[in-house]
Amino acid sequence: MTMTMISGAESPAPPYLSGNYAPIDCEITAHDLPVIGEIPKDLAGVFVRNGSNPRFRQKGRYHWFDGDGMIHALQFEDGRARYANRWVRTWAFLEEEKAGASLWTGVTERPDFTNPRGPFKDTSNTDLVFHGGRLYSLWWLGGAAYVVNPLSLETSGTETWGGKMPTISAHPKVDAVTGELMLFDYKPYPPYLTYAVVSPSGELVHKTEIDLPGPRLQHDLAITERFTLFFDMSMQWDPELLAVGKTKVKYFRDKPARIGLLPRHAPGSQIRWFETEPFYMYHTINAWEEGARIVLVGCKIDAPVVGDPRNPAREVPTIGFLRLEPNLYRWELDTKTGGVKESRLDDVLTEFPRMDNRALGRKTRYSYNPRLHASAPTLLFDGVVKYDYEAGTSAAHAYPAGRFGSEVVFAPRVGSIREDDGYLVTFVVDEASGESEAYVLDAKDVTRAPLARVKLPQRVPTGYHAWWVPGSEIRA
Repeated sequence: MTMTMISGAESPAPPYLSGNYAPIDCEITAHDLPVIGEIPKDLAGVFVRNGSNPRFRQKGRYHWFDGDGMIHALQFEDGRARYANRWVRTWAFLEEEKAGASLWTGVTERPDFTNPRGPFKDTSNTDLVFHGGRLYSLWWLGGAAYVVNPLSLETSGTETWGGKMPTISAHPKVDAVTGELMLFDYKPYPPYLTYAVVSPSGELVHKTEIDLPGPRLQHDLAITERFTLFFDMSMQWDPELLAVGKTKVKYFRDKPARIGLLPRHAPGSQIRWFETEPFYMYHTINAWEEGARIVLVGCKIDAPVVGDPRNPAREVPTIGFLRLEPNLYRWELDTKTGGVKESRLDDVLTEFPRMDNRALGRKTRYSYNPRLHASAPTLLFDGVVKYDYEAGTSAAHAYPAGRFGSEVVFAPRVGSIREDDGYLVTFVVDEASGESEAYVLDAKDVTRAPLARVKLPQRVPTGYHAWWVPGSEIRA
């Protein structure tokens, strides 16, 4: 084991700086980790997960989205596991390292437009995507695409695609069949939404702006074989406050949402909007084409803002001003009539959904959705639900009492071609003791006990999004 000690932040007080949200201050590399059970020999690759881990406590109120990006990685090879974690060395991180203190306020404070380094801190703490042999670390509000080695986790600069996309938002999409990367960037100032396509070799081959009536919170997108889907949803920046330099969101219950359909390589002027009931959605699962219909599945939220007097009375997890009550939904867009049919598929609260990335944009049968611990005040996942869209059924794996997981990834078994022929990998933490493990579940039968529980050398704080990099792609 090799270990680097880095001094930590102040004693935490807010909910998202306490318990398993408290930051850690050790960067570790550890080999041949102890295992309960057996790691399958045909599980080969690297599980990487990003998250918020503040190096210095920022000025003002703390929000979970404020922390510096820290990536945790678990490499599987020949039935063994190796762990590493590193902060993403963003430009902002290095500036604060030199200063020895935080230089920005958080997202719940009024942006300081007099800050010579810019009003917003790009923490690169949100998402990870692997494309063209490179792992990118990304930020939800739109920041630089930081290039990170998936094995060492060393940061080696940024990718701007020839200066054409200096910043991009989290949740771009990779078409595993064509090898293309679809990415986007949204801003609180014009142009509000920019979309681009990157070739398998890493060349930006298409870029266009999409006209919107104002700034929007475009957290995710979806793709089919021929189209890219965008969202103009009912939770938006409050335009009156934005005009005076304040960034606060508001949910417009009487304002319909829209789903936009754009041919993959078309100019933004060709987008076609489909009007729906008001809603907000952080994360899509998949979309595909069925004749003249476009099918979309994702996790819809009808009451996303804390303090709205028209919210349901029940208690649900919150993150600052955000209220988390997501349900699995399906939308059908009729390209002939322009109509939209939507249906709720389950009443269970699930978020951070994942699927077999090899089939993204094509009709899929399964998804794997972390289940929210509904009575907890913070975001805690007490299990994972496997949905079978063809059979209309679901099955759940519940973590032991007091243990909570994070986003899972689907890791195909080496040589597999079927959609659920593989494994689910996630970090699971005991809330009381901080003991952390990585669970390896059978994707075909998630109700089974874990095939392997990999003991981790330190606590892994609850984080955001993850990616599976197959061993074959790392070698390539």
